[in-house]
Order: sequence, then structure tokens, then C-alpha cells
Amino acid sequence: MLLQRQPSQKAADLARSLGVSVRSLHRYTAMLENMGIPLYTERGRYGGFSLVRGYKMPPLVFSPEEAAALYLGTSLVSEMWGRLYQDAAQGALAKLENVLPDEQRQEVAWARRTLVATGLHRAGLDSQTPVLEELRRAILRQRRLSLLYHAMGPVEPAGRLVDSYALVHRRGWWYVVGYCHLRQAMRSFRVDRIRELVVVDETFKPPADFNIQTYLATEPQPPSQVLARLRFLAEGAQVAHSLATIWSELEAQPDGSVVVSLAAPDLEYAAQFVLSFGPLVVVLGPDELRRLVIERASDMLTRYKNEIAEEGRK
Repeated sequence: MLLQRQPSQKAADLARSLGVSVRSLHRYTAMLENMGIPLYTERGRYGGFSLVRGYKMPPLVFSPEEAAALYLGTSLVSEMWGRLYQDAAQGALAKLENVLPDEQRQEVAWARRTLVATGLHRAGLDSQTPVLEELRRAILRQRRLSLLYHAMGPVEPAGRLVDSYALVHRRGWWYVVGYCHLRQAMRSFRVDRIRELVVVDETFKPPADFNIQTYLATEPQPPSQVLARLRFLAEGAQVAHSLATIWSELEAQPDGSVVVSLAAPDLEYAAQFVLSFGPLVVVLGPDELRRLVIERASDMLTRYKNEIAEEGRK
């Protein structure tokens, strides 16, 4: 492909472009000739490797692994985007399989049977598809968005005016990333928390130097308001170790229990997180969190007792 774009390339230049040694390059040219791709060399200052004049690479030449990678890519597109790109992904895969030789087709069939990615979404994708489609069109056309957004915590949804730059899928959720005019700063908005979406008649221009990968790598995280100390009992130690990336600190204890530190945005979030582990966890601090967990657990106990009593009267 390099030679098709630019003939008469020196061995050293080709090797540098491919990231291999000159010795490996000569081995690869011999392999290409054995595959029937006509190469020739010319000596001299302006000489080098070239394809025979008039020869064009076939439109699709894939190794078995490359063919499998293309299948996996189309499968992920369908899984990630659902109905938005499902037909396009299936159409691309059908065209791919139609032109592949037997060896590559067998590799794709093997990948289809054994390499599967599914369940990537924490929230149902079908319900988000209309919003994702609106966001995709708005980003493509650089149209400003008016959002009614429900942030995390016990707060009412608030209006936001946003210049949307990109859609991002991470940790099981879809986010729209852009400039928030309310905060006058870059923000990420979780798509499933958008209660209303209106594409307004105003357009915008993203900053020329904006790069989504750079932004995600340096995105400021909201400050943690609560640092909870928790003790997983010995029977829950494996659970604590399996979630090691969540904790700020983790200390194994002589009795088999594990003490961890959790940075949480607020007490309510921390209490809900603790209660999700049931009797495996004891709150060591702060006292406000311990009291809130007791209050929530007491409410749950009362609710269940009332439900059982009601069922008994029936």
C-alpha cells in the first residue's frame, strides 16, 4: 500500500515507515512476491522498491486476524449504538463476508462463535436511542443544546445550555461532552439523566485545539465530600479485594477482615453503597454516615414488617 501511494522508496525509508529492520523488510518483500504481488527494484539515487506499473492492490486483502478484527469491530458498533448503527454494521459485515476468501471467512466464523462482547450498558440502550440520535445529529451539525438535566443527588433537574463536542461511552454509561454555558466550563452529562432535550437554532464552533482523548485523560473529577472507613468482615474479604480499584486504601487485618477507605460525593451515596453489601460491611466512620446507615436500615426493616403484617391480614 505504501508503494502504491509512492513508488521508488528506499529500503531504509520503508523499514522506518513500518517500524521494522531493513533485514525484516527484505524478508517481507520476498513474502509479497510469493503471494503474487509484483515488486521490482531500481538502483541509483532515485531508485528503490516499486510495484510493477499498472498493478493495483485488490480492494480487500486481509489476514485472517484482520478479518476477525473487522468482524469484532462491527459487532461492537451494533452493541454500543444499538438501532442507530445496527443496520449499517450488519450490512458492512455481510459485504465483508461476501468478498473474503475461505480462510478469512473461517476465522470470522470462529470469532463469531468464541469472541463475544455483550452487556456493555448499565442502562437499557433502547430507551436512550432517540436521545442518542438527537445528540449525534447535533454534534455533526454543531448545533447548541438546551437540556433539562438531573444531576446526581437529591436535587431538582436544572436547565443547561450546552455546546456538544462528542459522545463518549465509559464505565457502562453514555455521556455527552461539551461546553456548559451555565458553569462556563467543559462538562460531561450522563445521557440517561437528560430529562428533556431541545436542539436550538444556534450553532457553535468547537475550539480548534479541542481533542476528546486529551480531555478525557485530564478531565477534572468532582471533589469527594465524604471519606468513609469501612470494615469488610472475614466472610466478605474476597468481595473487598475484588473491588480494589474502588477504594482509596485497603488494609488486610490479622483476623481475615479488610478495612477500606471510600471517597464518596455525599453521605447519601455512601450510605446506599454500604447498604448494597448487607451484613458484610460495618461502618467505622464518620459518625454521620453510621447514623444514616442505621436510619436507612431501620426504615427498611419497618417497611418489610409492615408489608408482612399486611400480607398476614389478607
